[in-house]
Amino acid sequence: MTTYEAGDVTLEQVREFVWEIPKSGGMNVPARILASESLLDEISEDKTLEQLRNSTYLPGVRKYALCMPDGHQGYGFPVGGVAGIDAENGCISPGAVGYDINCGVRMMRTNLTYDDVRGHEEELVDALFEAVPSGLGGGGVHEGTVDDVDAILSRGMDWALENGYAVRDDLEHCEDEGYRPEGNPDKVSEKARNRGKNQVGSLGSGNHFLEVQRVTDVFREDVAADFGLSEDQIVVLIHCGSRGLGHQVCTDYLRKIEQAHSGLLNQLPDRELAAAPAGSQLAEDYYEAMCAAINYAWVNRQLIMHRTREVFADVFDRDWEAMEMDLLYDVAHNIAKRETHTVDGEETDLFVHRKGATRAFPASHPEVPAAYRDVGQPIIIPGSMGAGSYVLRGGDRSLEETFGSTAHGAGRLMSRTQAKNEYWGEDVRDDLRDQQQVYVKAQSGATVAEEAPGVYKDVDEVVRVSDALGIGDKVAWTFPVCNIKG
Repeated sequence: MTTYEAGDVTLEQVREFVWEIPKSGGMNVPARILASESLLDEISEDKTLEQLRNSTYLPGVRKYALCMPDGHQGYGFPVGGVAGIDAENGCISPGAVGYDINCGVRMMRTNLTYDDVRGHEEELVDALFEAVPSGLGGGGVHEGTVDDVDAILSRGMDWALENGYAVRDDLEHCEDEGYRPEGNPDKVSEKARNRGKNQVGSLGSGNHFLEVQRVTDVFREDVAADFGLSEDQIVVLIHCGSRGLGHQVCTDYLRKIEQAHSGLLNQLPDRELAAAPAGSQLAEDYYEAMCAAINYAWVNRQLIMHRTREVFADVFDRDWEAMEMDLLYDVAHNIAKRETHTVDGEETDLFVHRKGATRAFPASHPEVPAAYRDVGQPIIIPGSMGAGSYVLRGGDRSLEETFGSTAHGAGRLMSRTQAKNEYWGEDVRDDLRDQQQVYVKAQSGATVAEEAPGVYKDVDEVVRVSDALGIGDKVAWTFPVCNIKG
Protein backbone atom coordinates (compact mmCIF):
# COMPACT_ATOMS: atom_id res chain seq x y z
CA MET A 1 0.00 0.00 0.00
CA THR A 2 1.23 3.48 -0.86
CA THR A 3 1.56 5.78 2.13
CA TYR A 4 2.27 9.48 2.57
CA GLU A 5 3.99 10.80 5.68
CA ALA A 6 3.07 14.29 6.87
CA GLY A 7 4.58 14.97 10.28
CA ASP A 8 2.81 12.73 12.79
CA VAL A 9 0.06 11.89 10.27
CA THR A 10 0.33 8.85 8.01
CA LEU A 11 -1.98 8.70 5.01
CA GLU A 12 -2.83 5.50 3.19
CA GLN A 13 -3.78 5.65 -0.48
CA VAL A 14 -7.23 4.13 -1.10
CA ARG A 15 -7.03 4.73 -4.86
CA GLU A 16 -5.85 7.49 -7.15
CA PHE A 17 -6.53 10.89 -5.56
CA VAL A 18 -8.09 9.35 -2.43
CA TRP A 19 -6.03 9.23 0.78
CA GLU A 20 -7.13 8.11 4.21
CA ILE A 21 -6.10 8.67 7.81
CA PRO A 22 -7.17 5.35 9.37
CA LYS A 23 -9.46 5.41 12.40
CA SER A 24 -7.49 5.26 15.65
CA GLY A 25 -7.69 6.54 19.22
CA GLY A 26 -10.75 8.73 19.74
CA MET A 27 -11.59 9.02 16.04
CA ASN A 28 -15.17 7.96 15.31
CA VAL A 29 -14.49 7.40 11.60
CA PRO A 30 -11.51 7.60 9.23
CA ALA A 31 -10.61 10.89 7.55
CA ARG A 32 -10.26 11.19 3.77
CA ILE A 33 -8.33 13.69 1.68
CA LEU A 34 -9.10 14.03 -2.02
CA ALA A 35 -5.95 15.30 -3.68
CA SER A 36 -3.14 14.66 -6.10
CA GLU A 37 0.32 14.30 -4.57
CA SER A 38 1.25 17.85 -5.60
CA LEU A 39 -1.84 19.21 -3.82
CA LEU A 40 -1.17 16.96 -0.85
CA ASP A 41 2.31 18.46 -0.55
CA GLU A 42 0.66 21.86 -0.15
CA ILE A 43 -2.18 20.70 2.10
CA SER A 44 0.31 19.09 4.49
CA GLU A 45 2.25 22.33 5.03
CA ASP A 46 -0.18 23.71 7.63
CA LYS A 47 -2.58 22.18 10.20
CA THR A 48 -5.18 21.00 7.68
CA LEU A 49 -4.60 17.27 8.25
CA GLU A 50 -4.52 17.68 12.02
CA GLN A 51 -7.77 19.66 11.91
CA LEU A 52 -9.39 17.06 9.66
CA ARG A 53 -8.38 14.26 12.01
CA ASN A 54 -9.71 16.26 14.97
CA SER A 55 -13.07 16.69 13.25
CA THR A 56 -13.64 12.92 13.33
CA TYR A 57 -14.00 13.21 17.11
CA LEU A 58 -17.30 15.07 16.70
CA PRO A 59 -20.18 12.86 17.90
CA GLY A 60 -22.24 11.31 15.14
CA VAL A 61 -19.82 11.72 12.22
CA ARG A 62 -20.75 9.12 9.61
CA LYS A 63 -18.62 7.26 7.01
CA TYR A 64 -15.62 9.63 7.11
CA ALA A 65 -14.72 13.29 7.42
CA LEU A 66 -13.45 14.73 4.14
CA CYS A 67 -11.05 17.36 2.86
CA MET A 68 -11.58 18.62 -0.67
CA PRO A 69 -8.63 19.21 -3.07
CA ASP A 70 -8.46 22.93 -2.22
CA GLY A 71 -8.20 22.30 1.53
CA HIS A 72 -6.22 24.50 3.90
CA GLN A 73 -6.10 25.34 7.59
CA GLY A 74 -9.19 27.02 9.03
CA TYR A 75 -10.77 27.79 12.39
CA GLY A 76 -10.96 24.38 14.11
CA PHE A 77 -12.41 22.66 11.04
CA PRO A 78 -10.34 22.87 7.82
CA VAL A 79 -11.45 25.01 4.93
CA GLY A 80 -12.43 22.48 2.29
CA GLY A 81 -13.88 20.24 4.97
CA VAL A 82 -17.07 18.17 4.70
CA ALA A 83 -18.69 16.14 7.46
CA GLY A 84 -22.05 14.37 7.46
CA ILE A 85 -23.16 14.24 11.11
CA ASP A 86 -26.18 12.29 12.35
CA ALA A 87 -29.01 14.79 12.80
CA GLU A 88 -30.68 12.75 15.54
CA ASN A 89 -27.77 11.42 17.59
CA GLY A 90 -24.89 13.65 16.56
CA CYS A 91 -24.27 17.37 16.82
CA ILE A 92 -23.98 20.63 14.92
CA SER A 93 -20.78 22.70 15.02
CA PRO A 94 -20.59 26.44 14.18
CA GLY A 95 -16.84 26.06 13.64
CA ALA A 96 -17.52 23.48 10.93
CA VAL A 97 -19.62 26.07 9.09
CA GLY A 98 -17.39 29.08 9.64
CA TYR A 99 -17.84 32.72 10.51
CA ASP A 100 -19.00 33.81 7.05
CA ILE A 101 -22.23 31.81 6.97
CA ASN A 102 -23.34 31.17 3.38
CA CYS A 103 -20.30 32.67 1.84
CA GLY A 104 -20.96 31.61 -1.71
CA VAL A 105 -20.87 32.48 -5.37
CA ARG A 106 -23.30 33.36 -8.12
CA MET A 107 -22.74 33.65 -11.82
CA MET A 108 -24.81 35.86 -14.11
CA ARG A 109 -24.89 35.29 -17.86
CA THR A 110 -25.07 37.98 -20.54
CA ASN A 111 -25.42 37.97 -24.32
CA LEU A 112 -22.39 40.27 -24.62
CA THR A 113 -19.14 39.04 -26.12
CA TYR A 114 -15.61 39.99 -25.20
CA ASP A 115 -15.45 42.31 -28.23
CA ASP A 116 -18.48 44.20 -26.85
CA VAL A 117 -16.60 44.92 -23.61
CA ARG A 118 -13.12 45.64 -24.98
CA GLY A 119 -12.37 49.32 -24.72
CA HIS A 120 -14.88 49.70 -21.88
CA GLU A 121 -12.86 47.88 -19.21
CA GLU A 122 -11.70 50.92 -17.26
CA GLU A 123 -15.09 52.61 -17.45
CA LEU A 124 -16.76 49.39 -16.31
CA VAL A 125 -14.41 48.65 -13.40
CA ASP A 126 -14.65 52.26 -12.18
CA ALA A 127 -18.46 52.25 -12.39
CA LEU A 128 -18.78 48.91 -10.61
CA PHE A 129 -16.39 50.01 -7.88
CA GLU A 130 -18.41 53.20 -7.38
CA ALA A 131 -21.78 51.43 -7.39
CA VAL A 132 -21.11 48.31 -5.32
CA PRO A 133 -20.10 48.98 -1.69
CA SER A 134 -16.99 47.13 -0.58
CA GLY A 135 -14.43 47.04 2.21
CA LEU A 136 -14.77 46.83 5.99
CA GLY A 137 -17.65 48.39 7.89
CA GLY A 138 -21.04 49.64 6.82
CA GLY A 139 -22.56 50.73 3.55
CA GLY A 140 -24.84 48.67 1.35
CA VAL A 141 -27.13 48.88 -1.67
CA HIS A 142 -30.07 48.89 0.78
CA GLU A 143 -29.40 50.62 4.07
CA GLY A 144 -32.54 49.83 6.01
CA THR A 145 -33.90 49.23 9.45
CA VAL A 146 -33.77 46.29 11.84
CA ASP A 147 -37.30 45.48 10.67
CA ASP A 148 -35.96 45.15 7.12
CA VAL A 149 -33.22 42.84 8.39
CA ASP A 150 -35.80 40.71 10.22
CA ALA A 151 -37.82 40.37 7.02
CA ILE A 152 -34.71 39.36 5.09
CA LEU A 153 -33.71 36.84 7.76
CA SER A 154 -37.21 35.33 7.67
CA ARG A 155 -37.92 35.38 3.95
CA GLY A 156 -34.67 35.49 2.01
CA MET A 157 -34.96 36.16 -1.71
CA ASP A 158 -38.75 36.55 -1.49
CA TRP A 159 -38.00 39.87 0.23
CA ALA A 160 -35.74 40.92 -2.65
CA LEU A 161 -38.45 40.01 -5.16
CA GLU A 162 -41.14 42.00 -3.35
CA ASN A 163 -38.87 45.04 -3.00
CA GLY A 164 -37.93 45.23 -6.68
CA TYR A 165 -34.39 43.85 -6.40
CA ALA A 166 -35.10 40.52 -8.12
CA VAL A 167 -37.26 38.86 -10.75
CA ARG A 168 -38.90 35.46 -10.33
CA ASP A 169 -36.32 33.81 -12.59
CA ASP A 170 -33.57 34.78 -10.09
CA LEU A 171 -35.21 32.73 -7.35
CA GLU A 172 -35.65 29.72 -9.63
CA HIS A 173 -31.89 29.67 -10.35
CA CYS A 174 -30.69 29.89 -6.76
CA GLU A 175 -29.90 27.08 -4.33
CA ASP A 176 -33.10 26.43 -2.33
CA GLU A 177 -34.67 29.27 -4.34
CA GLY A 178 -32.84 31.61 -2.00
CA TYR A 179 -34.92 30.70 1.04
CA ARG A 180 -34.43 28.54 4.12
CA PRO A 181 -37.83 28.35 5.89
CA GLU A 182 -36.13 27.56 9.23
CA GLY A 183 -34.60 31.06 9.34
CA ASN A 184 -35.75 32.74 12.56
CA PRO A 185 -34.72 36.32 13.34
CA ASP A 186 -35.67 35.79 16.99
CA LYS A 187 -32.61 33.51 17.30
CA VAL A 188 -30.29 36.22 15.92
CA SER A 189 -28.93 38.67 18.48
CA GLU A 190 -29.74 42.37 18.38
CA LYS A 191 -26.04 43.06 17.90
CA ALA A 192 -25.94 40.83 14.81
CA ARG A 193 -29.07 42.40 13.33
CA ASN A 194 -27.72 45.90 13.91
CA ARG A 195 -24.50 44.92 12.17
CA GLY A 196 -26.54 43.70 9.22
CA LYS A 197 -28.91 46.60 8.65
CA ASN A 198 -26.38 48.79 6.81
CA GLN A 199 -24.57 46.04 4.90
CA VAL A 200 -27.24 44.49 2.66
CA GLY A 201 -25.72 44.53 -0.80
CA SER A 202 -22.01 44.84 -0.05
CA LEU A 203 -18.94 42.77 -0.87
CA GLY A 204 -17.03 43.25 2.36
CA SER A 205 -13.30 42.62 2.39
CA GLY A 206 -10.82 39.74 2.22
CA ASN A 207 -11.19 37.39 -0.73
CA HIS A 208 -14.64 38.64 -1.72
CA PHE A 209 -15.02 40.13 -5.17
CA LEU A 210 -17.14 40.98 -8.17
CA GLU A 211 -15.54 39.90 -11.42
CA VAL A 212 -16.52 40.39 -15.05
CA GLN A 213 -15.27 37.36 -16.99
CA ARG A 214 -15.23 35.89 -20.47
CA VAL A 215 -15.86 32.23 -21.25
CA THR A 216 -12.65 31.01 -22.85
CA ASP A 217 -13.13 27.23 -23.05
CA VAL A 218 -16.07 24.84 -23.12
CA PHE A 219 -15.34 21.22 -22.16
CA ARG A 220 -18.84 19.69 -22.27
CA GLU A 221 -20.81 21.44 -24.99
CA ASP A 222 -24.15 19.78 -24.23
CA VAL A 223 -24.03 20.76 -20.55
CA ALA A 224 -22.72 24.24 -21.35
CA ALA A 225 -25.66 24.72 -23.71
CA ASP A 226 -28.08 23.81 -20.92
CA PHE A 227 -26.25 26.28 -18.66
CA GLY A 228 -26.51 28.95 -21.36
CA LEU A 229 -22.73 29.26 -21.77
CA SER A 230 -20.68 29.61 -24.95
CA GLU A 231 -17.13 30.63 -25.84
CA ASP A 232 -16.32 34.35 -25.80
CA GLN A 233 -19.45 35.14 -23.77
CA ILE A 234 -19.29 37.70 -20.94
CA VAL A 235 -20.42 36.54 -17.50
CA VAL A 236 -20.28 38.10 -14.03
CA LEU A 237 -19.15 36.27 -10.89
CA ILE A 238 -20.03 37.52 -7.39
CA HIS A 239 -18.36 36.07 -4.28
CA CYS A 240 -19.39 37.19 -0.78
CA GLY A 241 -21.45 36.08 2.22
CA SER A 242 -23.42 37.24 5.24
CA ARG A 243 -21.02 40.03 6.27
CA GLY A 244 -20.91 41.17 9.90
CA LEU A 245 -24.27 39.63 10.70
CA GLY A 246 -23.11 36.09 9.92
CA HIS A 247 -19.84 36.63 11.77
CA GLN A 248 -21.74 37.76 14.85
CA VAL A 249 -24.11 34.77 14.70
CA CYS A 250 -21.13 32.39 14.70
CA THR A 251 -19.42 34.28 17.53
CA ASP A 252 -22.59 34.38 19.66
CA TYR A 253 -23.30 30.67 19.38
CA LEU A 254 -19.71 29.54 19.84
CA ARG A 255 -19.68 31.35 23.20
CA LYS A 256 -23.08 29.96 24.22
CA ILE A 257 -22.14 26.40 23.25
CA GLU A 258 -18.80 26.60 25.08
CA GLN A 259 -20.64 27.53 28.27
CA ALA A 260 -23.64 25.22 27.99
CA HIS A 261 -21.94 22.08 26.63
CA SER A 262 -18.54 22.10 28.27
CA GLY A 263 -18.77 18.34 28.83
CA LEU A 264 -18.85 17.67 25.10
CA LEU A 265 -16.23 20.33 24.50
CA ASN A 266 -13.84 18.62 26.91
CA GLN A 267 -14.09 15.43 24.82
CA LEU A 268 -12.88 17.20 21.67
CA PRO A 269 -9.20 17.72 20.80
CA ASP A 270 -9.78 21.35 19.76
CA ARG A 271 -12.02 23.90 21.51
CA GLU A 272 -12.69 25.54 18.15
CA LEU A 273 -14.81 22.49 17.23
CA ALA A 274 -17.36 23.44 19.92
CA ALA A 275 -20.63 21.69 19.08
CA ALA A 276 -24.18 21.47 20.39
CA PRO A 277 -25.71 17.98 20.71
CA ALA A 278 -28.45 17.25 18.17
CA GLY A 279 -31.86 17.86 19.72
CA SER A 280 -30.58 20.29 22.33
CA GLN A 281 -32.08 23.76 22.54
CA LEU A 282 -28.82 25.37 21.45
CA ALA A 283 -28.54 23.08 18.42
CA GLU A 284 -32.03 24.08 17.34
CA ASP A 285 -31.42 27.76 18.06
CA TYR A 286 -28.14 27.80 16.14
CA TYR A 287 -29.67 26.02 13.16
CA GLU A 288 -32.49 28.59 12.97
CA ALA A 289 -30.04 31.50 13.37
CA MET A 290 -27.69 30.00 10.77
CA CYS A 291 -30.57 29.55 8.30
CA ALA A 292 -31.54 33.19 8.89
CA ALA A 293 -27.97 34.26 8.08
CA ILE A 294 -28.11 32.03 4.98
CA ASN A 295 -31.19 33.96 3.84
CA TYR A 296 -29.37 37.24 4.48
CA ALA A 297 -26.38 36.17 2.36
CA TRP A 298 -28.56 35.24 -0.60
CA VAL A 299 -30.21 38.65 -0.48
CA ASN A 300 -26.80 40.29 -0.14
CA ARG A 301 -25.57 38.71 -3.38
CA GLN A 302 -28.89 39.45 -5.08
CA LEU A 303 -28.66 43.17 -4.34
CA ILE A 304 -25.10 43.26 -5.68
CA MET A 305 -26.35 41.58 -8.84
CA HIS A 306 -29.18 44.10 -9.09
CA ARG A 307 -26.72 46.98 -8.86
CA THR A 308 -24.44 45.28 -11.43
CA ARG A 309 -27.34 45.09 -13.87
CA GLU A 310 -27.86 48.84 -13.42
CA VAL A 311 -24.17 49.57 -14.08
CA PHE A 312 -24.11 47.50 -17.26
CA ALA A 313 -27.28 49.26 -18.43
CA ASP A 314 -25.57 52.64 -17.95
CA VAL A 315 -22.23 51.67 -19.51
CA PHE A 316 -23.68 49.89 -22.54
CA ASP A 317 -26.78 52.11 -22.88
CA ARG A 318 -29.37 49.37 -23.01
CA ASP A 319 -31.69 47.60 -20.58
CA TRP A 320 -30.26 44.69 -18.63
CA GLU A 321 -33.06 42.52 -19.99
CA ALA A 322 -31.86 43.28 -23.54
CA MET A 323 -28.40 42.04 -22.51
CA GLU A 324 -30.03 38.87 -21.08
CA MET A 325 -28.33 39.38 -17.70
CA ASP A 326 -29.88 36.28 -16.15
CA LEU A 327 -28.75 34.31 -13.14
CA LEU A 328 -27.03 31.05 -14.05
CA TYR A 329 -26.86 29.82 -10.46
CA ASP A 330 -26.09 30.79 -6.88
CA VAL A 331 -24.53 28.19 -4.58
CA ALA A 332 -23.31 28.32 -0.97
CA HIS A 333 -19.99 27.01 0.28
CA ASN A 334 -20.12 27.71 4.06
CA ILE A 335 -23.20 25.97 5.33
CA ALA A 336 -24.69 23.10 7.36
CA LYS A 337 -27.90 21.66 5.98
CA ARG A 338 -30.18 18.86 7.05
CA GLU A 339 -30.07 16.41 4.16
CA THR A 340 -30.91 12.74 3.64
CA HIS A 341 -28.07 10.50 2.46
CA THR A 342 -27.53 6.76 2.14
CA VAL A 343 -25.17 5.55 4.88
CA ASP A 344 -24.43 1.83 5.27
CA GLY A 345 -27.38 1.07 3.01
CA GLU A 346 -29.90 3.13 5.02
CA GLU A 347 -31.44 6.54 4.39
CA THR A 348 -30.13 8.76 7.17
CA ASP A 349 -30.81 12.37 8.11
CA LEU A 350 -27.53 14.27 8.47
CA PHE A 351 -26.34 17.76 9.20
CA VAL A 352 -23.98 18.03 6.23
CA HIS A 353 -21.35 20.60 7.19
CA ARG A 354 -19.63 22.15 4.18
CA LYS A 355 -16.96 24.68 5.08
CA GLY A 356 -15.24 25.95 1.98
CA ALA A 357 -16.93 23.15 0.03
CA THR A 358 -19.68 23.34 -2.58
CA ARG A 359 -22.83 21.27 -2.90
CA ALA A 360 -22.51 19.15 -6.06
CA PHE A 361 -25.75 17.23 -6.61
CA PRO A 362 -25.93 15.10 -9.78
CA ALA A 363 -28.55 14.97 -12.50
CA SER A 364 -32.04 13.85 -11.45
CA HIS A 365 -31.59 14.88 -7.81
CA PRO A 366 -34.87 16.51 -6.72
CA GLU A 367 -33.09 19.50 -5.13
CA VAL A 368 -31.43 20.50 -8.40
CA PRO A 369 -33.43 23.31 -10.08
CA ALA A 370 -35.79 22.08 -12.77
CA ALA A 371 -33.80 23.91 -15.47
CA TYR A 372 -30.73 21.76 -14.71
CA ARG A 373 -32.19 18.52 -13.40
CA ASP A 374 -31.37 16.62 -16.58
CA VAL A 375 -27.67 17.59 -16.53
CA GLY A 376 -26.80 18.22 -12.87
CA GLN A 377 -26.40 21.15 -10.53
CA PRO A 378 -24.10 23.98 -11.65
CA ILE A 379 -20.97 24.40 -9.49
CA ILE A 380 -18.90 27.57 -9.60
CA ILE A 381 -15.22 27.34 -8.59
CA PRO A 382 -13.42 30.70 -8.46
CA GLY A 383 -9.70 30.83 -9.09
CA SER A 384 -7.36 33.75 -8.59
CA MET A 385 -7.44 37.07 -10.47
CA GLY A 386 -4.78 35.72 -12.82
CA ALA A 387 -5.86 32.11 -13.26
CA GLY A 388 -9.54 32.13 -14.13
CA SER A 389 -12.48 30.18 -12.73
CA TYR A 390 -14.43 27.04 -13.59
CA VAL A 391 -18.04 26.07 -14.02
CA LEU A 392 -18.68 22.41 -13.18
CA ARG A 393 -21.75 20.24 -12.83
CA GLY A 394 -22.56 17.80 -10.03
CA GLY A 395 -20.87 14.48 -10.73
CA ASP A 396 -22.48 11.04 -10.72
CA ARG A 397 -20.27 9.86 -7.84
CA SER A 398 -20.66 12.88 -5.58
CA LEU A 399 -23.41 11.46 -3.35
CA GLU A 400 -21.52 8.21 -2.80
CA GLU A 401 -18.10 9.78 -2.30
CA THR A 402 -18.59 13.18 -0.64
CA PHE A 403 -22.19 13.62 0.57
CA GLY A 404 -22.75 15.49 -2.70
CA SER A 405 -19.86 17.95 -2.40
CA THR A 406 -16.76 19.21 -4.15
CA ALA A 407 -14.18 22.00 -3.85
CA HIS A 408 -15.08 25.69 -3.56
CA GLY A 409 -12.08 27.46 -5.11
CA ALA A 410 -8.35 27.33 -5.57
CA GLY A 411 -7.57 27.35 -1.84
CA ARG A 412 -4.99 29.58 -0.22
CA LEU A 413 -1.30 28.72 -0.17
CA MET A 414 -0.13 31.78 1.74
CA SER A 415 -1.39 33.76 4.73
CA ARG A 416 -2.50 37.34 4.20
CA THR A 417 0.45 38.60 6.25
CA GLN A 418 2.92 36.60 4.18
CA ALA A 419 1.25 37.76 0.96
CA LYS A 420 1.68 41.41 1.94
CA ASN A 421 5.34 40.76 2.68
CA GLU A 422 5.93 39.11 -0.69
CA TYR A 423 3.78 41.24 -3.01
CA TRP A 424 3.25 44.94 -3.63
CA GLY A 425 -0.37 45.61 -4.53
CA GLU A 426 0.28 48.26 -7.16
CA ASP A 427 2.76 45.97 -8.92
CA VAL A 428 0.25 43.10 -8.93
CA ARG A 429 -2.45 45.39 -10.33
CA ASP A 430 -0.17 46.78 -13.05
CA ASP A 431 1.13 43.34 -14.04
CA LEU A 432 -2.41 41.96 -14.38
CA ARG A 433 -3.41 44.90 -16.57
CA ASP A 434 -0.30 45.02 -18.74
CA GLN A 435 0.38 41.29 -19.13
CA GLN A 436 -3.09 39.72 -18.98
CA GLN A 437 -5.48 42.61 -19.74
CA VAL A 438 -7.20 42.17 -16.37
CA TYR A 439 -8.37 45.44 -14.78
CA VAL A 440 -8.47 45.43 -10.96
CA LYS A 441 -9.74 48.05 -8.53
CA ALA A 442 -9.71 47.71 -4.73
CA GLN A 443 -9.97 49.77 -1.56
CA SER A 444 -6.21 49.48 -1.01
CA GLY A 445 -3.02 48.07 -2.47
CA ALA A 446 -2.76 45.77 0.54
CA THR A 447 -6.02 44.08 -0.49
CA VAL A 448 -4.63 43.39 -3.96
CA ALA A 449 -1.39 42.02 -2.47
CA GLU A 450 -3.37 39.66 -0.19
CA GLU A 451 -5.18 38.29 -3.24
CA ALA A 452 -2.25 38.10 -5.69
CA PRO A 453 -2.43 35.10 -8.04
CA GLY A 454 0.62 33.51 -6.38
CA VAL A 455 -1.22 33.33 -3.06
CA TYR A 456 -3.46 30.51 -4.31
CA LYS A 457 -3.17 26.85 -5.25
CA ASP A 458 -3.41 25.74 -8.87
CA VAL A 459 -7.15 25.80 -9.58
CA ASP A 460 -6.58 23.68 -12.69
CA GLU A 461 -5.20 20.89 -10.51
CA VAL A 462 -8.05 21.23 -8.00
CA VAL A 463 -10.62 20.87 -10.77
CA ARG A 464 -8.69 18.03 -12.43
CA VAL A 465 -9.01 15.98 -9.24
CA SER A 466 -12.71 16.78 -8.87
CA ASP A 467 -13.38 15.80 -12.47
CA ALA A 468 -11.34 12.60 -12.27
CA LEU A 469 -13.18 11.47 -9.14
CA GLY A 470 -16.59 12.14 -10.71
CA ILE A 471 -17.73 14.48 -7.93
CA GLY A 472 -17.78 17.64 -10.06
CA ASP A 473 -17.37 17.50 -13.85
CA LYS A 474 -15.77 20.48 -15.58
CA VAL A 475 -18.02 22.25 -18.06
CA ALA A 476 -16.39 25.59 -18.88
CA TRP A 477 -13.47 27.85 -17.99
CA THR A 478 -13.72 31.62 -17.59
CA PHE A 479 -11.00 34.28 -17.39
CA PRO A 480 -11.17 37.71 -15.70
CA VAL A 481 -11.78 40.93 -17.62
CA CYS A 482 -12.13 43.23 -14.63
CA ASN A 483 -12.35 42.71 -10.89
CA ILE A 484 -13.38 44.81 -7.90
CA LYS A 485 -12.40 43.89 -4.34
CA GLY A 486 -13.03 45.24 -0.88
